[in-house]
Amino acid sequence: MFPALVIFDCDGVLVDSETPANEVLVANLARHGMTLTIEEAERKFVGGTLQTEFETLKAMGADLPDDWCMEYRKELHGRLREGVEPIAGVIAVLDLLDEKGVPYCVASNGSDEKMSITLGQTGLWERFDGRRFSARTIGIAKPEPGLYLAAAEAMGVTADQCVVIEDSASGALAAQRAGMLCFGYAPKGTGQALAAHGARIFRDMSQLPELLNQHGEG
Repeated sequence: MFPALVIFDCDGVLVDSETPANEVLVANLARHGMTLTIEEAERKFVGGTLQTEFETLKAMGADLPDDWCMEYRKELHGRLREGVEPIAGVIAVLDLLDEKGVPYCVASNGSDEKMSITLGQTGLWERFDGRRFSARTIGIAKPEPGLYLAAAEAMGVTADQCVVIEDSASGALAAQRAGMLCFGYAPKGTGQALAAHGARIFRDMSQLPELLNQHGEG
């Protein structure tokens, strides 16, 4: 039986935007004299907020200007406008949920502006009309549970009736803290960081419909 509400993360779950974001980050840091690989960026920063990223980089010794967040955001949005694709298989998942009458929404640490760029290019902006929840707007970011709880309340569903689809440890932790079951999308790697916060790991979006249909089992 499908859940009463499916809450999708945005970057890395609905749209393939994590790779270009990390490429922009690595290039930006190189100009500021810090060497970071794509793999290191993925491990350290996927799913976090830009402010947390800034603070972590400063703690790592990066010599960044006070307006770095604005600088990076401008560069990132410019890169994302060049083109992003939906995650392979996710459109079919949404089509099935529509067919089954299962409500869904998106809850992201990213801003509405960023979602308008990424979701807008893939036809998903309109599809999530009235069902987009941004940490920048609500004022609570993952790993705190408030973003997911606010989304559930707005959709008229209790936390225990929700299933969250995440690709980051911070998102999985937010779901765990909110009392929501989480399916962790890990197309590469072990998914250990997601599993550490109770997420049930899956590798391909084609697996998700059956997992959602059997979400209460196991």
